[in-house]
Amino acid sequence: MKIFLSILFLLLNIGIKEDCEKLLINIFGNNVKTEFLKYDIAPELKNKIEQECRQRFIRNYVYVWKIYDNNKHIATAFLDDVYGKSLPITFLVIFDLNGKILDTEIIKYRESYGNAVQEKNWLNQFKGKDASSKFKTGDDISSISGATISANSVSAGIKKLSKLYSYIKDEL
Repeated sequence: MKIFLSILFLLLNIGIKEDCEKLLINIFGNNVKTEFLKYDIAPELKNKIEQECRQRFIRNYVYVWKIYDNNKHIATAFLDDVYGKSLPITFLVIFDLNGKILDTEIIKYRESYGNAVQEKNWLNQFKGKDASSKFKTGDDISSISGATISANSVSAGIKKLSKLYSYIKDEL
């Protein structure tokens, strides 16, 4: 069963890396260079963040892009998944070097409804937030009628990555 789920997950994510890299070039320009890595989250840190955010990581790792302009590290992007109502939502969060969110994007939305979380107006609410922000829908993040599960899940996922970045930014 575990092998089947791994193969299914792989099939669901074909082309994701390339989509993220194109997006990063669109945001930062053709002159940027990226360094891609898989970051394994230490079990203690993973548990700590999951408790703080009240949401589990789907995997024990996240994908990371370090973004360089003229060989100067200018930003870091994290790719992760959260569950919507029944399927994963793949999203990217881009941080400045201080941990403030520069941008967020839904890379792959697989649910049949609730896709309003992909709208740029909703995603723009996360800009400028960091690990100390609440990320609470209905409070500092607008809720979305008809997309309550997706909005809550994506908000918690972005909070999770903000916390993770704050803990590991010096390692990267």
